Amino acid sequence: MSPILTEEFARRIEQSEIELLESRLISVQKIEGNPMGVEIKKYGDAVAFYVKNIPGPSFNHVKGIDGKQLDEVDVILDFYHDREIPATFEITPAHCSVELFKSLAKHGYFQRGFRTTLYRSLVVNDLALCTEINPSISIREFEYDEFNVFGQIYTQGFHMPSSLIEFVAQNNQVLHQDEHWTFYLASVEEKPAGIGVLFEQDGVATLAASTTIPKYRNKGVHSALLSKRLQKAQQNHCHMIVGQTEYGSGSFRNMERAGLKVAYTKAIWTKL
Repeated sequence: MSPILTEEFARRIEQSEIELLESRLISVQKIEGNPMGVEIKKYGDAVAFYVKNIPGPSFNHVKGIDGKQLDEVDVILDFYHDREIPATFEITPAHCSVELFKSLAKHGYFQRGFRTTLYRSLVVNDLALCTEINPSISIREFEYDEFNVFGQIYTQGFHMPSSLIEFVAQNNQVLHQDEHWTFYLASVEEKPAGIGVLFEQDGVATLAASTTIPKYRNKGVHSALLSKRLQKAQQNHCHMIVGQTEYGSGSFRNMERAGLKVAYTKAIWTKL
């Protein structure tokens, strides 16, 4: 049974999201010469992430901001303004305030959408984690020299241009030897079909990323990868697993079937 959600518990879940992105981007930042131009700045509880060579909101956003941090808003906006990119704020319902929303609106920001975070506790020998998997699906960990395949699946699954395959491969390969990260390849009838990533730190596991090549969807690949990561987290004695997805999406439904429940739905604020 998952613990009852409290403001303190919601903060811990949000912190796990911050730890995941910090771990990923610090590793990318350590590539010789920091070719992606990674910067991470902390403003109290808020953390501003910036990746110069990935201009979209995927990595250029603010996590962990508290509704009382009104004095930090101008400083954070200046940080992104100096880098000629608008900020994107992820704001959780447990840590927002009317004053924060008014401040962002005054600066020309608006709520663009939502993103849902789910969670569940992990109990030793929980049979509910052992879901039936389509026998045509096999799952194993990626080898170090296979990340070009990871990049191909990732870009196809997320409808990204093929020109980004090498970039995706490199920026995940650097995490392969990190004990906090595990990368899974799912195959259908021995053909690469999907990927799933797990991040573990301080007893909390995070469903970091997962996607399936379009032609292999609706065959149980995502559910199989989810089940594999739940079992791995349990084996490693994690007490909780969390994940993010679009509200009401197929991934959302699969997470609910796996016993995860909604922790909160974040408000995504960006520039008009």
